[in-house]
Parts: sequence; C-alpha cells; structure tokens
Amino acid sequence: MQIIHKSFLFLFLIYVGGSYAQTSVISKEEAIVKTLENNYGIKVSQNNVEIADNNRNILNSGYLPSLSGIAGLNYNIEDINATLQGGDEREIEGAKTNRYNASINLNYTLFDGLGRWYNFKQLKEQYNLTTLDARETIENTILQLLTVYFEVARLTENVDVLEETLEISRDRIIRAQYQFEFGQSNRLAILNAEVDVNNDSINLLNVQQQLDNARRDLNVIVNDQEIPLDAFLVDTTVAFIPKLQLESYLSEAKMNNVSLLRAESTISISEYALKVSKSGYLPTVGLNGSYGWNTASLPATSFVQTSTTLGYAAGLSLTWDLFDGGATITNIRNSKVRLENEEYIKKQIILEVNRDIANALGNYENKRYIFEVQENNVITNQNNFERTEEQFKIGQITSIEFRQAQINLLNARTSKNLAKYDAKLAEIQLLQLTGQLLNVEF
Repeated sequence: MQIIHKSFLFLFLIYVGGSYAQTSVISKEEAIVKTLENNYGIKVSQNNVEIADNNRNILNSGYLPSLSGIAGLNYNIEDINATLQGGDEREIEGAKTNRYNASINLNYTLFDGLGRWYNFKQLKEQYNLTTLDARETIENTILQLLTVYFEVARLTENVDVLEETLEISRDRIIRAQYQFEFGQSNRLAILNAEVDVNNDSINLLNVQQQLDNARRDLNVIVNDQEIPLDAFLVDTTVAFIPKLQLESYLSEAKMNNVSLLRAESTISISEYALKVSKSGYLPTVGLNGSYGWNTASLPATSFVQTSTTLGYAAGLSLTWDLFDGGATITNIRNSKVRLENEEYIKKQIILEVNRDIANALGNYENKRYIFEVQENNVITNQNNFERTEEQFKIGQITSIEFRQAQINLLNARTSKNLAKYDAKLAEIQLLQLTGQLLNVEF
C-alpha cells in the first residue's frame, strides 16, 4: 500500500503547488461593464464620436459671422519738395508723417448657394455615421470578450472534469495496491493505474495552463488591473434566447444591422456632398461692416496738420463665379459617381448580410442540436461508466475496459462543454448580425 510511483508523486506535487486560490467570480455583465469602461479600442471610438459631435456644432457650421479687430501704426520720414497752388515752392527735409488706425470688422455670408446648409447636414450625418462606427467597435469588442470569456468558462469546466478523472484514477491505484497486497492481482495493475494517473495529471496541467493563458487574454480585453489573474472565476451558466424572441430579431435584422445602417448613412453623406457641389452654380451674398478710428499727423506741406476720423461703414457684396474653369462641373460629376458607388456598396452589403444571417442561423441551429446530442451522450456515458465501475469493483472486467469507459465519459463531458459554448457563441454572432447584441442580457 506504501508503493506510490515516483513520477506520479512528482507530477501531483507540481499540480498541487501550481493550483491557484480562485475566490472571486466575474460575471458576464460585470466583464462587459468593465470592458466598456476600460477597453482602449472603445475609448478611441468614443473620442471619435466626441470629435464628430464637435464638428456638427453651430460653431463649425459657417452660419455665424466673423468678427476681427485690426490696429496699425505707420511712421514715415521723407524729404519733400512741393509746389503749392500759388506757385511757391517748399522744400522740407525729414518731414514726419504719423498714422494710427484701429477698427472692428464684421463679415457675414447671407447666402452661399445653400452650400453651408447642406454641409451642416453632412456634418450631422457624419456624426451619425461615427456613432455607428463606435457601435460596431463595441459590438466587435463584446463579441471578442464573450469569445474569450466562454473559453475561460469551458476550460474551467474541463479542469473540474479532469480533476474528477484524476481522483478516480488515484482511487484505482489504492484499489490496485490493496488487491496486490492480498494477492488478487499482480504488480502490472498498479503500474497501469500509475500510468493513467500520470497521463491524467499531465492533461490537467496542460488544461490549467490553457486556462491561465485564457484568463490573461480576458484581462487584456477587460483592461482592469484590479482583477487578479490567478484568483478569479467566471460564470459557467449559459441560457439561450427563446425561439420566438429570436425569430422577432431575425424579422427586424435589416433595420438594425449596423453594416446596413452604416451604408445608408454613407449614402446620405454622399447625397449632401452632391448638393454642396451644386451650390457652386449659385452666387454668394455677403454683408460686411466696420467701426473704425484713424488719426494722422501730417507734414507742413499738407493742407492740415492732423486728421482724425471715427465712424461706421457697411457694405453688401455679391460674388458669382460665371465660370470657374470647370471646377464645379468636375466636382458635381465626381460626387455623382461617388454616390453611385455607395449605392452599389449598399446592394453588395445587403447580399452579404442576407448570406451571413442565413449562415449564422444554420450554424446556430446545428450547434444547438449538437449540444443536445452531447448532453444525451454524457448521460449515456455516465450510465455506462457507473455500471462499468460496479463490474470493475467485483472483478468482472479488466482495468483496460474500465479505463476505456472512463476516457469515454471524459471525452463526452469535454465535448459537451465545447458544444455548449460553441452554441452560445453561434447565438451571439447571430445577435450581432440582427443588430441586437447590445440589447440582450447574457
């Protein structure tokens, strides 16, 4: 009974020494919230939305007037030789002239062919497009997050399965030792059991390492340094969306799919750009006004020695480019082509989205079916293992047959775990395509 294979003991001690104290549970909702708060990609997209919001402000619309202040000082020293009206000549060396001026000028465009009107609308639509870009970034990040989250969950469950398998294999060693001591079996049974324990220990260590790596991947996405990498668990429960609710999402997919919404927004921007180009055919009417002060100190050859003016000035201007070298015509033609391209792109996106939804739905239904089959397979293998274990205890079957039943159960349980999370990820991908990923609970 004291015989324990050294290699098994070594591996077992490594495993026990490398095990982590897993205490806190990070729920899916908590992981999503932390990701929305901390993920750098999402922060960048939110900053882009803020920039687009600033751009659509009235301050960037061209509707407000421009107000400027101007001040100047001129100082001249000249030699002057002047002939007065009476015929007298006067010569002055180093005549000084001082001029000072200051004014406030106002300029305002009353009409520019509706160019700024459509440009302002274009900026507003650009904001809408940027919010859709941010939404797409958030959706992709959450999809990436849940993919890694469920991988952590799957590996966590696999660790539990492998720990149970290892425990069963250790019990086999003890049983084989008892049987050997009482002469019911030879030493080969002990060696076979120890080999199986070693293999189970190695498998457990490998999966534990995969779990640690997956935890690190999760932390990169969540970007929360307060989460201890070696001391957290994830929620392994999975709930699927009811069929009727999923059918409702599918019926509204074309109205909510972010790729289609982006295509429509891009078309609107191109339509406004075309109208901005056409504004080049129309005149521009401007209003200007000023309030100014001017004073001058003149040399003796002038009729006055000092001059000061203070007052208002206003004007109205009209500018009409009758021909601008063909720039407006070229801009209009190019804008029409760009608009046509965007419409083609939208049609292509519609085809791709319809295909992707059909593929995702088929994939989801297939994964759900596989999961149900794997659940039944676990039940079957569990029953088979329990009966095999009973027969093994009374010596009716060999350790090889028992080990095969044990491996079959292990494979069935890990396959069920894989099928469960594959089905959930297929559902999440389908939700993203229907535009509902941010509207459901996980």
